Amino acid sequence: MMKAPVFAVVGHPNKGKSSIVATLSQNDAIAIALEPGTTRKHQAYPLAVDGKTLYTLVDTPGFQRPRRVLEWLEAHSVSASDRAETVEAFVVQHRQDNGFVDECELLQPLTEGAGIIYVVDGSVPYSTQHEAEMTILRWTGRPSLALINSIGEDDYSDTWARALGQFFQVVRTFDAVRAPFEHHLSLLRAFGQLEPDWEQPLENATAFLSAQRRQRRTQAATLIARSLEDMMSLREKRTLTTLQTSEISDHDLATQLRKSWYDRQRKREQHLRIAIEKLYEHHRVRRQEAELEWHSEHDLFSEDSHKAWGVNRRYLATAGFGAGAVSGAGVDALTLGHSLGAGALVGGLIGAAGSYFYGDRLALPVLNTGVLKNGLRTATFGPVQDSQFGYVVLGRAVNHWWHISHRNHAGRELLDLEPADDHWLEQLDRRQRQTIHQAFERCRKKRGLDDKMRKAFVAAIEQSLDAYDDWRLNRT
Repeated sequence: MMKAPVFAVVGHPNKGKSSIVATLSQNDAIAIALEPGTTRKHQAYPLAVDGKTLYTLVDTPGFQRPRRVLEWLEAHSVSASDRAETVEAFVVQHRQDNGFVDECELLQPLTEGAGIIYVVDGSVPYSTQHEAEMTILRWTGRPSLALINSIGEDDYSDTWARALGQFFQVVRTFDAVRAPFEHHLSLLRAFGQLEPDWEQPLENATAFLSAQRRQRRTQAATLIARSLEDMMSLREKRTLTTLQTSEISDHDLATQLRKSWYDRQRKREQHLRIAIEKLYEHHRVRRQEAELEWHSEHDLFSEDSHKAWGVNRRYLATAGFGAGAVSGAGVDALTLGHSLGAGALVGGLIGAAGSYFYGDRLALPVLNTGVLKNGLRTATFGPVQDSQFGYVVLGRAVNHWWHISHRNHAGRELLDLEPADDHWLEQLDRRQRQTIHQAFERCRKKRGLDDKMRKAFVAAIEQSLDAYDDWRLNRT
């Protein structure tokens, strides 16, 4: 069995080395900072799928004294044939030398057989000071690839590419924060062409990662479908004695039950957010989660929010349902609310339950109280009265999934949801639309989903993810 390849990510300080490692190893726990010296020891980060290590990235300190190192190497090398051994001798001799700690930490993985990923910042001008670094790396004799990772706004990548081509077998431009998944696979294939022993392991790695991405999409659809089923059918229930019934008014009871109902809905959406992030190995995402005030302009049941999240009658009609299936009319688009961050799902609902909103507003759950029986009386709040609620939750969930599934693990920016201006669900075929709407209707009418319908519902949600992905692609 072939050993999984190891790549050491090397270069000058603060050129994006740790960002490259975080992205290619799918590890958002790696420290990324602007100040020099964040990485002081080389650290290995394996990428494993189903318990199998596909490859390992090694984060290293930056070069500090490359010219002095090169002077030592040139003074101790007899010919080109002994250069790799000379680099190894340097590491052995200077391991305890405080003046070359970073260089020894950087070079050690290379002397142990790692390939080289040399990272430069393409937003700063090329300088000959980097040539000492590149010469040292060439002396190691290891397979090498250079990445131009532009951190700033300026672009000197053409000059860098010409210079790097003199030292490295492959030169690529790679944005560690925004590079799409396909670019990751392309890098692996490129490395496979540099070292015969790595070709098959890296072909296997690309196949594993592609399969994992497809599997994660299906798992995400399952998580979203399960949350939608729970949230559409949620009821808050309380059993009261005769004494308790006499001590609390229906108004106060409704207030208590709906607050509990809202809190549970809010938590259920948060659990979905966390589950999707965990699925894609994002454990440190900072999300826009400001809760909404009651009856603010961002109230979930207000006209603006309905236009931001709801679906129109025409959409439902084309799905094979009557125009009266959803209260509200004239809503032309499902868009993504900029200020409606994850966790703000029901903040704007509190205080509005117990009645219906008409026109462009959704129908809310109502309080139902049973008859007194055996000295007990049951009161329930929910389930939601309007299937439009399901489309709101679905739109927010799919939008969150898209950002997470396309987010590189080097990303540290706040996750915010930008507005959109079209209705991506209209790309679904009639059968998928019907499946989603029928599932919403059955849940809100307390009939539940059988196994066959639940499977179809998950498949329809997965098609929704594909439709949203295509829609976003066509917008750019």
